Amino acid sequence: MFAPTLCYELNFPRSPRIRKRFICRRLGEILVICSLQYCLSQQWILPILRTLDRPLNQYSTLENIERLLRLALPNHLIWLLLFYVYFHSTLNLIAELLCFGDRLFYRDWWNATDLYEFWNRWNTIVHDFCKRHVYKPLVIQYGFSKLVGSFVVFALSAFLHEYLISVPLRMLRPWSFLAIIVQVPIGLAIKQIKKESHTYGNIAVWLSLILIQPIAILLYIQDLFYRDFVPH
Repeated sequence: MFAPTLCYELNFPRSPRIRKRFICRRLGEILVICSLQYCLSQQWILPILRTLDRPLNQYSTLENIERLLRLALPNHLIWLLLFYVYFHSTLNLIAELLCFGDRLFYRDWWNATDLYEFWNRWNTIVHDFCKRHVYKPLVIQYGFSKLVGSFVVFALSAFLHEYLISVPLRMLRPWSFLAIIVQVPIGLAIKQIKKESHTYGNIAVWLSLILIQPIAILLYIQDLFYRDFVPH
């Protein structure tokens, strides 16, 4: 139940022993990075969001772009820290405590030249589960096309992302869902860029990762503003 995998197997690779120094390093990373994320959020993210004193449509286009760009850098830095503290520190800590030998939790997603490569490499735990239990049954057993199988996987991922955000916010909105779904057409566009140059494809992947998240954040903040401060 606690093993860092979503795919059931009768036998998993096992590590020979629990390394105490390895556990201490991972615990240290978790404490330091979580503290750093908290500080960055308090000192860098919240001051930007507190400047929103009215709905976004009452700001000029340049003001919205300026706020988006100011938010993009700290948000992306916190996102990278979240990736490291969860996929590297936390999952390795759990695997070490359980002597779980399979430590391939991610691959080199930073080198991805299109968004489909990114999603294949970003989270191998969920990717392997979706490939085994969603994509392959649709394509092999039920005869759907690969495009349909990929879209269903994206839609499932989008739904789960939206669920994880809507519950703590106590508010159902489509922004996280759309942020995932929109990557299907963006991914097709980046594939065309990739044909010209793999470097340009990689740059396009990074730009999409940097910009899509803060757009969704601003839209959620606007909805929170309407919910909590605008009289109904």
